[in-house]
Amino acid sequence: MTPDPRLPVIVGAGQVCQREGLSPEPVELLAEAARRAEADAGAAGLLARLDSIRVVNLLSWRYPDPALLVAGLVGATPGHTAYTHLGGQSPQQLLSRTAADIQAGRADLVLIGGAEAWRTRAAIRRQTGERPPWTAQPPELQPTEIIGTELVMGGPVEVEAGLVMPVAVYPLFENALRAAAGRSVGEHGRAIAGLWAGFSTVAEGNPHAALPRRHSAEEIGTPGPDNRMVGFPYPKLMNSNNSVDQAAAILLTSAGTAAALGIPRDRWVFPIASADAEDPPLSERADMHTSPGLRAAGGAALRLAGVDAGNLAHVDLYSCFPSAVQIAAAELGLPLDRELTVTGGLTFAGGPWNDYVSHAIATMSGRLRADPGAVGLCSALGGYLGKHAVGVYSTEPPAGGFRHLNVQVELDRAPRRAFAETHEGEVTVETCTVMHDRTGAPERGIAACLLDDGRRTWATTDDPRVMAAMVGDGFIGGRVEVAAGALRA
Repeated sequence: MTPDPRLPVIVGAGQVCQREGLSPEPVELLAEAARRAEADAGAAGLLARLDSIRVVNLLSWRYPDPALLVAGLVGATPGHTAYTHLGGQSPQQLLSRTAADIQAGRADLVLIGGAEAWRTRAAIRRQTGERPPWTAQPPELQPTEIIGTELVMGGPVEVEAGLVMPVAVYPLFENALRAAAGRSVGEHGRAIAGLWAGFSTVAEGNPHAALPRRHSAEEIGTPGPDNRMVGFPYPKLMNSNNSVDQAAAILLTSAGTAAALGIPRDRWVFPIASADAEDPPLSERADMHTSPGLRAAGGAALRLAGVDAGNLAHVDLYSCFPSAVQIAAAELGLPLDRELTVTGGLTFAGGPWNDYVSHAIATMSGRLRADPGAVGLCSALGGYLGKHAVGVYSTEPPAGGFRHLNVQVELDRAPRRAFAETHEGEVTVETCTVMHDRTGAPERGIAACLLDDGRRTWATTDDPRVMAAMVGDGFIGGRVEVAAGALRA
């Protein structure tokens, strides 16, 4: 079948991962990834013809318009540059937006991607005490467009409870999953260590992985000097690894332009469908072990693509922590005993802040080229399982064109759990975690608690006796006292 000439198509993908020494600054990493994407497409001169460069928001350096710098480095003169808001969902949303623009004729040859040099930034800071000597753009400079919506991680009540970073929140989801499954701490720990060991096996075969070696379940699940406990039940090897120097770039164009430029047909991968949605703020969610937003977005993407979850040949679920994978698999109807990553995940392949999914899509493109006709799915999320974006891909073109849907309207109608900012008296523990310091010693316990009227409240403790109980069996579901936000068991 001859594809519709306006169909958007991925024609090239490039990745960079520097594991040793000091890396170049982020825009230089992204420029190198772009050159590799051009080479991957099998046609020279693509970068010089770009009409748009769109970059995922990066954290290791503040560029007002990084796309403009990348353009200069690769010899491009695009009429449009774009930068996204924060959030791990951004790469998939950026690709969806770009695919829609190409299909509608608003763009024709576009580079998207991102880069981080956090490992190098931290090394320079340790060695010199100074910031890296990287390019400083005028602060008033702006890209043509800012894409996406602002990411709000949490409000004042979450901050007060110490729920500032994902390392403190995803363990709450994990322990809620354990309670819902009726497992003991030991049983559940072995299960998630085994899940993560499978991810490390995939990373071992990924030439662009930050930690390309196989880790055993015992190594992953056992805390120790090189694998300190961070937020119970997660030792370091169950946390996203943002200390990486990585970049990924993806070239998209229309099928008609790809053919006219002589890009070989075996390089083409079509975005088939995508969908996105948001879950309510953390404190207002119905529970801590499901994601209606991901269920709705994933279901919509699969319906638009005309594919059942069981027919997906290749999957990459956003994998910042094991709880994210388990919840995504459940919401999408995927078993945990199948391969759920093409990269190895954010612990082992690398978690370059907002840009991991650019790597997932780039790797997925290679998987699908090697398996013509197969269908793959990538999920992306931002915040605390908050913003969701799901994309479906194949080497076969979609009969009805690329389709995208935001399903937020139906989610906004769903009831939310009420929150009690203050409470004195007995509550039931819904889920909990204990945060540990850099020596691995328990430092702060955090619990989500349910009042008898169904409202949720947060409670914390630094009492060693209470924290010891929190990491054992039987604490979740038990009755405790809360007074002035303090947990008393």
